[in-house]
Amino acid sequence: MCDSKPHTWQEAFKVLGIKYNPDGTLNREIRIPMVDATPTADTKQPNQLTLSTDIPLSPYNKAYIRLYIPAKTLTDTKLPLIIYLHGGDFVLFSASTVMYHEFCNNIAILFPAVVASIEYRLAPENRLPAAYDDALNAILWAKDQALKVGGRDPWLEYADFSRVFIMGSSAGANIAYHVALRALDFDLGPLKIIGLLMNLPFLGGLQRTQSELRLEEDKYVPLYVSDVLWSLALPQGANRDHEYCYPINGGNYLGRVQRLPRCFVKSDVGDPMVDRSMQLVHLLQSYGVQVIYQFNRGGNHGTAVGEAVDGITR
Repeated sequence: MCDSKPHTWQEAFKVLGIKYNPDGTLNREIRIPMVDATPTADTKQPNQLTLSTDIPLSPYNKAYIRLYIPAKTLTDTKLPLIIYLHGGDFVLFSASTVMYHEFCNNIAILFPAVVASIEYRLAPENRLPAAYDDALNAILWAKDQALKVGGRDPWLEYADFSRVFIMGSSAGANIAYHVALRALDFDLGPLKIIGLLMNLPFLGGLQRTQSELRLEEDKYVPLYVSDVLWSLALPQGANRDHEYCYPINGGNYLGRVQRLPRCFVKSDVGDPMVDRSMQLVHLLQSYGVQVIYQFNRGGNHGTAVGEAVDGITR
């Protein structure tokens, strides 16, 4: 095993803008703005294209769903439902972080679609599989909405529950993969998941790949920072060969892979995890899953996610 150049976890914490509080929780510096939902049209923005609102997901924690619809939706038109999981390497950011909020705004109008962006619990306060549990609860919430004849959230009246996509970026792509496998244990009818979209999946492993070694000191996710993030996210005592990090070690999951819907995997040659994405593509293909993949020249782990929408609809 080849490891990255010596760095301390303190250096990684400084890069990430985090530090421990006395109670063991993290203090996260807010470097990227967070924005409120916009459930009603803003008279100061006559060209507003989307609306959004926050819906509690669980009475036991702070998980919630930020729901988006086009501002001008035809009442007789049913739109696909996209369940979206934001990035942040399991430790950072929120459904309300401006870049993810604006991305969901764009998807809602450009697809067009109803978008349910999940505010899942973060590590290390809530280590994996907490984020997977929250994502599964969101899928089951969508199933309950689909089953309701009356009392359904009015915005979900626009959703076509037979056309559901699970989509994620970075850690969100990792969550999307794992929750899609978990969801196979449930009868989701009339909900039907027809596509899985994974942009720049956040993956790892103990044995370094060529892309990790080539981009060891990457500007966005250097290896020492990635390693610290995994140490915060994985269950206590687990290493990076755990199936949550390294899906090739899928354990019982591997028996379910062939039942996944068609998948789209997007990565960039400039992302240290690009080889991990290709490993995932090969795994899916080996089980007969229909996979479309797009690996762009250049780029990095922070590249925008718009290409994912076109990929799954080809």
